This record gives sequence, C-alpha cells and structure tokens, in this order.
Amino acid sequence: MLCIHHHSTDPYFNIATDEYIFKHLKEDCFMLWRNDNAIIVGKNQNTMAEINVDYVKEKDIKVVRRLSGGGAVYHDLGNLNFSFTRTGKNDEMVDFQHFTKPIIEVLQRLGVNAEFSGRNDITIDGKKFSGNAEHIYKNKVLHHGTILYSSDMKDVSGALKINPLKYKDRAVKSIPKRVTNVKDHLKAALSLEDFTEMVMQHIIDSNPAAQRYEFTAEDLSAIQKLRDEKYVKWEWNFGRSPEYNFKQGVRTNGGTLEVNLDINKGIIEHAVIYGDYFGQKDSSEVEKMLIGCKHDQDEIRKLLEGIDVNSYFHKMTVDDLMSSLF
Repeated sequence: MLCIHHHSTDPYFNIATDEYIFKHLKEDCFMLWRNDNAIIVGKNQNTMAEINVDYVKEKDIKVVRRLSGGGAVYHDLGNLNFSFTRTGKNDEMVDFQHFTKPIIEVLQRLGVNAEFSGRNDITIDGKKFSGNAEHIYKNKVLHHGTILYSSDMKDVSGALKINPLKYKDRAVKSIPKRVTNVKDHLKAALSLEDFTEMVMQHIIDSNPAAQRYEFTAEDLSAIQKLRDEKYVKWEWNFGRSPEYNFKQGVRTNGGTLEVNLDINKGIIEHAVIYGDYFGQKDSSEVEKMLIGCKHDQDEIRKLLEGIDVNSYFHKMTVDDLMSSLF
C-alpha cells in the first residue's frame, strides 16, 4: 500500500488527485489531504440545490463535484480528508466499516468515544464528525471520508444552507445532522498536524506492506491536466446536475417578481416571469433571452447588464432580477 500525505489545498487539484490514485496507480493507496474552503458535492446531486449561492460567492468558496455519490460536505483547513483505494472482489467492495475502522482506532486511543453510525458516518456521542462515500470502478473501490477536526462550524452551516422552496427535483439531497469537531472531545490539546501524522503512522503500522510515497513530476503533471480539463469546469461541477425546476419570488421597489425555470444539465430550457410589475417592453423578451443560458450567476448577470432592465421591469435593477434567479 502506498501512503501519501498530499500537501496541496486546491480543491480542484485534490479531487482530481482522488481520481488519479484510483484510476492510474496500480497499487492500493491511502492518502491524507486537506482542502481550502470548498463544498464537495456528490456525483448524483443537483449542485445549485445544495449550496447557499450568495454565501458561497461572498466567501469565495469553491464548488467541486466528486466521483462518488452521497451528500454535499463542506471542507476547510480544519477538516482532514482521507482516501483509500483497493483492488478486490465485488462482494468486498462496499465496506464503510472496514475503511473507517482505522480512524476510530486512533481516536479511541486518544480517549475519544468515536463509533461507526448509520450507513456511512462516524460519530462522537451521537454527533457526526465524519461522512464517508465510495465509488466502484471495475474491480477497484475508492473510499474517502472527512474528519471535522477544527473546522469553522459557522461556515459549515452557512455554506450548505439553502431555501428548500426554491428547488423541486429528484436528485439526492443532503440531510443535515448535528456535527462536532474532534478537538472539542480530546483530553489533551493536539495539533491537526500531529493528529494527521498519528493517523498516517497507524495505517503504516497496521499494514506490513505499507510504504510512504511522494508524487513524481509525471504524477503531478497528469493530475494538473485532469484538474484543468475536468474538475475546474462548470460543465462537470454544475452542468451534470439532474433536471430540476427552480422557483423564486422577491419584492422590489417596482413590485413583486416571481421567476420559474426548467433546467436540464445546468442549462435553462424554459423560463416564465410573473409579477405585478410594469414595463414599457414585454418581459417575454427577457424570458426568451434566458433560454439556453447556464443557470450561472456570472453568465446571467452579464446578459442582464447588456439590456435596459428598467424598460422591462419599471423601477427594478439588475440586482433585483438576480435575486429572483438564484
């Protein structure tokens, strides 16, 4: 087993690294890594229905879709991530307890009452600190999990909090749970760096064939290519979202405004605007302009800034329309 302590904090690069060790390294791997502020959404999720768009934009939080299913999670530098890849037989592929056991063992050694819970979580006294997901490709499994060690809980809740009335779809939704940081349950202070090394050493000690591994220049070049061609792209992170309907109403100085959108693979296919507003021009022209656009703040803002919004919606601004579209 190759044991990798990956030091990049770029979310796009790191999710690409997960795919790289899974699909391109023949050996089984264990990797520890951290992301700077990011929301990592499950493969089958509707990205826009999982995030607080305004909060994400204000805080410059990156949004990245991963290979595995499951729910959305928030990462910051106080969160430690771990990944396992393993080649095996089909009947031993999905085994959440097997891959979370080493993490539980380290914490129990530190006097923390950690235990596996439900389908794919690790908890302390009933509070979740680790969510886990798996992805199978041919005869290999990728298992990755989070460890909330010293995360900013305000950002964890703020980034993932959305208005459930805005979206109606059949995508997998994240279910909020009570969460906690590991550091709040330690009997003695321990830095995240020391905890990381403790986990790594436990994996090495528990696996006789384990050896530390540093990525080569060729590895890093291949990961960078995967990052740039896939994981940084809107088409992967947002465009893969299942078909969904969006509905949002706002009050403005020019009256009420309600927008209804049908969206498929991130592209607006149908748009209807209602309200008690006035306008010199017919707002159906704006509806037509929206069709074919990405449901993306930057693209739609650019479109609206290119027209005289007030002529369609008297006493309304671009910001008013944007608040009804996201």
